[in-house]
Amino acid sequence: DAKLGFCPYFMANGLTLCFQDWNVTWYTAHPDLTQCFQHTVLVWFPCFYLWVCAPFYCLYLRFYDNGRISLSSLCCAKTQTDRNTLCPQILAVLVIHLERLRGFRSSIFLFLFWTLAVICSLVPLRANIQTIIDEVCAFPVYPTINPCPVEDASFLSKVLFWWYGRLVVKGYRSPLQAEDLWSLREEDTSEKIICDLEKEWAKQWAKMQESALNGTQALGYKLSEQTQLLRKLHKEQISGFCLLRTLAKNFGPYFLTGTLCLVIQDAFMFSIPQVLSLLLGFVRDEDAPLWKGYLFAFLMFLLSCLQSLFNHQYMYTCFSVGMRVKTAVMGLVYRKSLVINSAARRTCTVGEIVNLVSADTQKLMDFVVYFNAVWVAPIEIALCLFFLWQRLGPSALAGIATVILIFPLNGFIAKMRSKLQVQMKYMDGRIKLMNEILSGIKILKFYAWENAFRERVLGYREKELNALKKSQILYSISIASFNSSTFLIAFAMFGVYVLIDEKHVLDAQKVFVSMALINILKAPLSQLPFAMSTTMQAVVSLKRLGKFLCQDELKLDSVERAPYHPDIDGVVIDNGTFSWSKDSTPCLRRINVKGQRGSLVAVVGHVGSGKSSLLSAMLGEMEKKSGHVTVSGSVAYVPQQAWIQNATLKDNILFGHERKDSWYQSVLEACALLPDLGILPARDATEIGEKGLNLSGGQKQRVSLARAVYRKADIYLLDDPLSAVDAHVGQHIFEKVIGPNGVLKNKTRILVTHGLSFLPQADLILVMEDGEITEMGSYAELLSRKNTFADFVKAFSVCERKESATHRDMGSASIQTMEAISDTEQEQDQEEVGRLTHADKAHTGRVKLEMYVEYFRTIGLAFIIPIIFLYAFQQAASLAYNYWLSLWADEPVVNGTQVDTDLKLGVFGALGFAQGIAIFGTTVAISLGGIIASRHLHLELLNNVLHSPMSFFESTPSGNLLNRFSKEIDAIDCMIPDGLKMMLGYVFKLLEVCIIVLMATPFAGVIILPLTLLYAFIQSFYVATSCQLRRLESVSRSPIYTHFNETVQGAGVIRAFGEQSRFILLANSRVDHNQTSYFPRFVATRWLAVNLEFLGNLLVLAAAILSVMGRATLSPGIVGLAVSHSLQVTGILSWIVRAWTDVENNIVSVERVKEYAETTKEAPWTIEDSPLPSDWPKSGSIGFQEYGLQYRRGLDWALKEISLSVNEREKVGIVGRTGAGKSSLALGIFRILEAAKGKIFIDGINIAEIGLHQLRSRITIIPQDPVLFSGSLRMNLDPFDGYTDEEVWRALELAHLKNFVSGLPDKLNHECSEGGENLSLGQRQLVCLARALLRKTKILVLDEATAAVDLETDNLIQSTIRTQFEDCTVLTIAHRLNTIMDYTRVIVMDRGHITEMDSPNNLISQRGQFYQMCREAGLV
Repeated sequence: DAKLGFCPYFMANGLTLCFQDWNVTWYTAHPDLTQCFQHTVLVWFPCFYLWVCAPFYCLYLRFYDNGRISLSSLCCAKTQTDRNTLCPQILAVLVIHLERLRGFRSSIFLFLFWTLAVICSLVPLRANIQTIIDEVCAFPVYPTINPCPVEDASFLSKVLFWWYGRLVVKGYRSPLQAEDLWSLREEDTSEKIICDLEKEWAKQWAKMQESALNGTQALGYKLSEQTQLLRKLHKEQISGFCLLRTLAKNFGPYFLTGTLCLVIQDAFMFSIPQVLSLLLGFVRDEDAPLWKGYLFAFLMFLLSCLQSLFNHQYMYTCFSVGMRVKTAVMGLVYRKSLVINSAARRTCTVGEIVNLVSADTQKLMDFVVYFNAVWVAPIEIALCLFFLWQRLGPSALAGIATVILIFPLNGFIAKMRSKLQVQMKYMDGRIKLMNEILSGIKILKFYAWENAFRERVLGYREKELNALKKSQILYSISIASFNSSTFLIAFAMFGVYVLIDEKHVLDAQKVFVSMALINILKAPLSQLPFAMSTTMQAVVSLKRLGKFLCQDELKLDSVERAPYHPDIDGVVIDNGTFSWSKDSTPCLRRINVKGQRGSLVAVVGHVGSGKSSLLSAMLGEMEKKSGHVTVSGSVAYVPQQAWIQNATLKDNILFGHERKDSWYQSVLEACALLPDLGILPARDATEIGEKGLNLSGGQKQRVSLARAVYRKADIYLLDDPLSAVDAHVGQHIFEKVIGPNGVLKNKTRILVTHGLSFLPQADLILVMEDGEITEMGSYAELLSRKNTFADFVKAFSVCERKESATHRDMGSASIQTMEAISDTEQEQDQEEVGRLTHADKAHTGRVKLEMYVEYFRTIGLAFIIPIIFLYAFQQAASLAYNYWLSLWADEPVVNGTQVDTDLKLGVFGALGFAQGIAIFGTTVAISLGGIIASRHLHLELLNNVLHSPMSFFESTPSGNLLNRFSKEIDAIDCMIPDGLKMMLGYVFKLLEVCIIVLMATPFAGVIILPLTLLYAFIQSFYVATSCQLRRLESVSRSPIYTHFNETVQGAGVIRAFGEQSRFILLANSRVDHNQTSYFPRFVATRWLAVNLEFLGNLLVLAAAILSVMGRATLSPGIVGLAVSHSLQVTGILSWIVRAWTDVENNIVSVERVKEYAETTKEAPWTIEDSPLPSDWPKSGSIGFQEYGLQYRRGLDWALKEISLSVNEREKVGIVGRTGAGKSSLALGIFRILEAAKGKIFIDGINIAEIGLHQLRSRITIIPQDPVLFSGSLRMNLDPFDGYTDEEVWRALELAHLKNFVSGLPDKLNHECSEGGENLSLGQRQLVCLARALLRKTKILVLDEATAAVDLETDNLIQSTIRTQFEDCTVLTIAHRLNTIMDYTRVIVMDRGHITEMDSPNNLISQRGQFYQMCREAGLV
């Protein structure tokens, strides 16, 4: 082959390229030799050298003989060649043997051969490596974005956490961002964890259900109420343990590997005092060889390092399991919240469910970390006492006695503290109330009720802090007894040891090995009560979670779902009886409905007659007592109160389906949403606030309808979707969507309505009364029967709304104040313009010093100086008693005894007890200081939030605010004071250790100084990264709660559309996003501890080696003192940084709570010196002077130069298309929005010059959305208790609610559920009317207040307003034109201007815009 290469013939045939292809070797970015060259020349060149030179070398060996070198078996083995070996290598082996025979040890000849062989083989090796790399790169790999490096880390890297270093360096250079974090490992993702767990939980749940069923059947008779209650409680108890068992099955095996590490760590921990004993023995024995001292010193260092590594592997495992448990529990709770039935939903408020995923999951995570201490700690204590017995004999029993005394004391304290867990109950109440306040903030502002609710929140808060204060004082006793436990045990043991026999001598070995063992004993002693209390709290949390997870679920069999078939009726209910819960009385009876395929079924009836319940029964949301329900095909549902997500308008309509442009446009057109898009800042990309905050009632309802229409479902359940929209818009929607010619004409439509004008076009009308269908038939049939329906129609035919579709200006601006982005940003992109809510932002960089100053300023100097003084005193006492011990140990032994043992023991005791009292003082002082600070900061946060304008609530998700009130306040209550206690304690302890080591070996200063610098260096890296991770974790937590909140409120809609799986995926992604910042956060602590403990172990090594070197000058006592104290440094160093970081991490909570102090506030609530008469407004006249209003600078004017005067007792109707500015007028009068120009006068007083509460409490509004708060009905009417019961009953009577309330068991004290859900929408509207009647102010504003009630109730309301508010000025934002036809004046608005204003009759005769509207409404 090689010879051929040089043949001219082959060269001519192009084989030249084989050797020198310049494109491969020279003209390239990656030069290489040709394959041919590599496989010929490079292989043969070393062989050629060997074959040519070997004869000459053999000849040389022939003449020189240095004697024979024997052949060992090892040499033979090394020169064994492979069967396939080439001749050159055989030749080389022969040469080696020949050299040995002639006595040559080294050979330049063979060295050159091997060198050439290696050099020539490097080129092919490089080529092979490159080929492999290219193949791997060419292979399509789909990597995770930013995968977690632990997956590919080496064993050593995993053990020492080196894999984490890169993130720490990155975090130190610049603040970490969410995109810098690693994606989760597959085993940590929600999908993986919950998939496995759900199967296991389903099995446990089925077993529980079965046992409950068997128990009931076995008894065979109806259980008494008491027995049922006991059964229920028992089920809740068991459910907690079932949950624990499920979690243990899933995460137990991995957790056990961590437990193994813990056991190994303990073995190393107990070896260290034994080596210390050997070292002290060496110091005392002057004849012992020096190498033994060094051996013991290095052995202590090695054991300390190994103990540290195993301990942190254990902690890493625990936190990993904790993280998975959190994901698992959140997933289970979320999935459960989608399937619980309405009875269960009423017992669990949104606030409580959010608390389950925030507070209770945290308790379970703590439980995972500390659970092992419950059983390991007693074993460690027993081992310590065993080794102490070896040193001190029966005197060790005195130590046991002390431990036995400390234990019950702390057990008793833990029990008392668990009783004080009522603090959790108050916190639940406070969060629940805050959630309602944030949901109904607009109503609070309209009614000026902020102070009443502020007092309710502060009432809860005060009770919560009182419970916390008692708990903290008990905890301080616990801490003092533990921190003094080292001294107490030592005092008892040494005291008994020297007192029972004067021949008992305390030498350095006995004292300091015992002290080292007692220091080991301290860890399990301090962990045990904490582990027990954490376990207690976890048991409570497990019960709470179990109780929630065992709530009754919706029964899937209550509705039979059949596939779509054109010949089968869409909805069939056969003799159905339904109730809201198992035990309640049926609210729907004898229901028989057949909704034929493609028909329009209208459901009519008075408020509370069961119309909405009927739709709920069709959806399977009610408890079916008897009968049969069949639904054939897919369902879309429009609820009475629109549920809108905090997402863009487009996302709300598409609701998880892909966008099909032509259909999407036709849906927007049919639902009259196109004009709205023109008004919204970013068209359909505009973000909608939580609960549709920045949309008007009509817009929300139309979006809700559009969502359903876009679905192309087979069956449509429409719960009064036309009530909240203007009459002409309602007509348009009916014609284009619901009616016989609408886009849904071929679908089965079940429409609950109050609008009589639509009924003639319905195929079937169901008339409902008291939960029964009293009449059924077509419009003509029902009229001809001349029953209830006929009378009903006759009475209200005047109100019919026969509005034809008109497309003139059906635009709609919101009644809200979309204050979203700063005024300077005039030219933002589409997405920015449409953004409304601000996601929680993470602050970056280190926490500002001002935050610490702010926190300590709140506590006050009077508290801080004594705290520092007490700490210094406490550590001085500790140093003194330790030094005293070393002097005692060095005391010479005379005649087998030591002198003055009683005095020595007395001084030792006095110093120790002084330290214990100081510890108690410091912990109590810090706890009380923390409570003072947290009370102040919570109050400030509450005031700041309540004083914020409406625009703030529209742009801030309630999840962010709830997070501040729950998690952040909780951190300020407990975490910061605990962190400060720990940090200050350890800092002073470290000072003590350094002083002792320097006293023993001053030369150690040379080592302590660089170690300190290195310590500061590592710590600064860690704190920067850790704080930023804490912030990122905190920020990513808010969206979880916001999403939970939203899901729980819209669970009915999500179920109706069958979107559960999509929402579960959304929740998973939010939990995973949160865990991506939590995982690196806890690994950071491990990384830090491993590094710092290595530094601490270097100090142990230094102290031990210096003691060995200076044993001639040092006494065993001082060596024992120095080395036993240096052994504590490893723990102290990492605890200081951990405590410091805890404080710094949690001080972020102060930063986040203070954040809202800087946001814009509304005007003052009251102005002290305002010249406002007590009976203002006396007449009720209103004047507008060139009044202008903008929702946000840069947006169009909502009202333009309005000048208008309304006389006293005048009744004024305000009409106009949606978005004309009607509601803006109401917002201006109540100063929900401040005037951009011009003024409003009421009774001649400029309302801008008086306090907001002075204004809002003297005028009344009946708002569009009737909002009730949880609490008694009386509280909902009169939160300030300013009226007598007689006045309240009178208001209820006038609001036509007296009969209803009298029929309730608790009457005025009837408990309204969250949002007033246990009253129908119409009843809630009447409660709002009762509020207005109770206040009876001179000015009343009605904002489309009768949109949600049927015509009969509307008539009642209108007649009440006419009679009761006769001598008041009434402004009505009119919805139904017939309600204002007898008003003194009507104002017609269009695009923020007043276009017409006169009496209704005059306006009709002028034949302008108002006339047009009346004609459309069939009134002229």
